[in-house]
Amino acid sequence: MSEIALTELLGLPVVDADGIRRGRVRELAMVPHDDTLHVASMIVRTKSGDRLLPFTALADINGQVTTTSAENAWQPAGDGEGLFLLERDLLDQQIIDVHGRKVVRVNDVDLYRENLQGHVSLKVASVDVGPRGALRRLLKGLVPMSALRKLLRQIPERPIPWEFVDLIETDPARRVKLKISHERLAKLHPADIADIVEELAPDEREAVFETLNEEVAAETLEEMDPKVQKSIVESLDSDRAAEIVEEMNPDAAADLLGDLTEDHTTEILKEMTPADRKEITELLEFGENTAAGRMNTEYVALGINASVQEAIEALRSYEGGIETLSTIYIVDSHGTLVGAVPLARLVLADPTTPLLALTREPLISAFAETKDQDVAELFDKYNLLMMPVVDEHKKLTGVITSDDVISLLRAKL
Repeated sequence: MSEIALTELLGLPVVDADGIRRGRVRELAMVPHDDTLHVASMIVRTKSGDRLLPFTALADINGQVTTTSAENAWQPAGDGEGLFLLERDLLDQQIIDVHGRKVVRVNDVDLYRENLQGHVSLKVASVDVGPRGALRRLLKGLVPMSALRKLLRQIPERPIPWEFVDLIETDPARRVKLKISHERLAKLHPADIADIVEELAPDEREAVFETLNEEVAAETLEEMDPKVQKSIVESLDSDRAAEIVEEMNPDAAADLLGDLTEDHTTEILKEMTPADRKEITELLEFGENTAAGRMNTEYVALGINASVQEAIEALRSYEGGIETLSTIYIVDSHGTLVGAVPLARLVLADPTTPLLALTREPLISAFAETKDQDVAELFDKYNLLMMPVVDEHKKLTGVITSDDVISLLRAKL
């Protein structure tokens, strides 16, 4: 098995078994829904037009392509609909390197050449994103191939294995046909996905977000710059945007929708479930730079007679974000905040211990109207991971996490 570059293959003469030249290689085509690794056919430019030459009819590739079939047996190539063409769809395109967690541009494609059952097979090995591939393309035809290969050996390779590549497909007509999933991309940390997406052009950002499930898309959106968040949501259909916003933390969702036009916000809210719509609408009524505007309405609160065992059961059934689990709150029958229990104390206590016996003093909270600066100072002064927000009657209405404080401080930089 040996390697050969895509740009070395393009333009090679194609001859039949009798040595008669029939045309030149114009493209290499894959059919991803059948095989995401192997090249299915060559597109050969002939006097009678572009033709599809299947690899099962290739006898050899050695300075030229030798085929075992006659030209009249090759099917017309058409417009390439349903095919993934390596030059058209890869060269000079931006791709996601899921291994390196970055966006890069493709300069060439490296393929493995092997003989299988009497014919030649080509399998995509990697994409070249370094100067080696760019130089090969620049000097091809200007420098003898032997001299060019000698020169290229002196330049370090920068290949990305094909298994670590996720394609960004922005053409809706081809996106369905491509069938190459973004499963590996979705396995990255949302912060890494956010860094990648922020490097892309707007239409490519939308293409990536269309491939992510709602939960991953929501977590990724929360990690992004507010301006980019707004741009992405504005590019999505209202129903798709609603699906993603519903999975966001309520405070982050409210901040995002607050940056959109009133009409666009209304359209998205209409597509949301009644419970989520009510929650977000209430948060939108608060001032953006206040504790209430920053708070998350998802938290764990139990009655004053609750035990450690009951708190553990509540944690097990909790469906909110893990960032709001550092503290369990205790409220009376009117919802008034009575105490706060750090998760560490809960873990170390006997299951029968009353929660009230584990409360942390002093009980630090913020009123809904408390300004951002004061919220940040309270977190700093008392080394808080989470802080409750109460109304004028001391009723618990939400919580602010350290993530929220970091975000507000970062926005001021």
